[in-house]
Formats: sequence, structure tokens, C-alpha cells
Amino acid sequence: MDKINKEIEELLEKAFQEDFGDSCDVTSEAIFKGEKGSFELVSKDEGILCGLLCFTRVFQKLDKTCSVGTFFIDGDVIKKGDIIAEISGNIALILKAERTALNLLSHLSGIASKTALFVTVASGKLKILDTRKTIPGMRELQKYAVRCGGGFNHRMGLYDMVMIKDNHTDSAGGITLAVGRIRKKWGKTYKIVVETRNLEEVKEALSCQVDRIMLDNMDIPTMKKAVKLIQGKAEIEASGNMNLERIAKVASIGVDFISVGELTHSVKAFDFSLRGKR
Repeated sequence: MDKINKEIEELLEKAFQEDFGDSCDVTSEAIFKGEKGSFELVSKDEGILCGLLCFTRVFQKLDKTCSVGTFFIDGDVIKKGDIIAEISGNIALILKAERTALNLLSHLSGIASKTALFVTVASGKLKILDTRKTIPGMRELQKYAVRCGGGFNHRMGLYDMVMIKDNHTDSAGGITLAVGRIRKKWGKTYKIVVETRNLEEVKEALSCQVDRIMLDNMDIPTMKKAVKLIQGKAEIEASGNMNLERIAKVASIGVDFISVGELTHSVKAFDFSLRGKR
């Protein structure tokens, strides 16, 4: 949570600079002179809520006296018309914060909602993983949103898991050489995942006794053969162009994980609105 809070603070500094520049909200600050008011956050979509911590922090960062009452928590299923929260305080400051708050909440709820769709299609047969295909500066929050949607996090960065991809093996001269160098450098410190493109590479990765074999961009018949070859000797991850239709087919062939880039890199924003209470 400390990392998430730190990321939120850094994001808000940049977001406020984008919106206010070296001046202010020239519209709201001309119209309002300290008046107080209340607003409701309303869902205009159906899916999974995520990002209330960000949403609340935006308003309270601009106005410490602002009150934000929430009626749901992250991970809840919400539907169109639900009132998610109520915000009360200085009207000018609430309007000043509105777009940043909605942008973050909409983006993170979009990720959580999309993840939940993939998890549902997988039907509990395997774990849905995210990837590093995230917006720079938002990885902690985006991966948090994946968890809220029922998914699981892959490695957070380049520092917490060894993943030998095709560029590594091609440049090193093969999987065996790459794995050997990893073990010489790090021993058993890190879990080793190897990306494979064909059955020959699957056999080579198996011979190296790695922890997980990734089946990348393989068709279904080839993946089935790979699963049979591996026979539980390593974890199996499927990746590459994983959409909802393809996941339904892959989920039944015996892999342990499916990693999905689109959970974070191709997200439709969840629709919310902030409306004044009368």
C-alpha cells in the first residue's frame, strides 16, 4: 500500500500541473467565492469498481476540509445508476479536482472490469495474469486494479523474476546458454520463466529444469502438444494475442496461467459522472 500511496501522490502532482499550469481554474475561481456544496458520484456503467483511494485523495489534497463519503469499496460490482460516493466542500475546489478524480477512477475501474470478464471466461481453471504493458508511472495502480478484478500480477518489473524472452535467447545463442548464465549469476535467487515459440524450444526449456515455460503465440494444437510434453514438470503459461474468445479455448487444455496484455494496455474507461445535489 505504501507504493500505491507514493504513486498516487506523484501522479496527482503531475495531473494538477497539467490542469492548472502556473495559474488556476480560471472558470470556477471567477464564478465561486468560497461557497459550499455537495455532489454525487454516479455510475453510468456496469462492472467492477476500483480507484476510490485515488478519487478521495484528489479532493482532499486540494481541500483538507472536503468530505468524501463512499457507499461501495474497491472490488464491488456496481451497476448503472448506483450512487458511489458523496462529496461535500468548497465548490470551486471540488470542480477543480473533478476531472483528475474521474480520470483515475474511470481508468482503474475499466481495468478491473475487463479483468473480471477474462476471469469469468477462464471459469476458475487457471489464473489470469497481467503484464508489464502498463502506462509509465501507473504500474502499481494498474496492477492493483487487476487484483480488484480477480486477476493476478505477473512480475512487477525487471527486478523480481527472471524472464528469458526470445531476444535474450537469440542474442545469447539459445535457451540453455541463457539459463546457464542466469544460474551462474543468481543461483536460485529468482524464479526462472522461459518464453518458447515452438516445441523444440519447449523441450530445451524442459531439459534446463526451469520453473515456468511460457507458450508464446502458439496455436491451440501446438499448445496441446506442449502441455503433454511438459507433463507437470514445470508451470505452464500461455501468452500472445489473448482475447476473450481465445481464452475460452486455451483454458481447457491444461495450462496454469494466461497472461493478457490487453488488461492494461487497451482499456475502455468506465463511465462515471459527478453531479451536483439540489
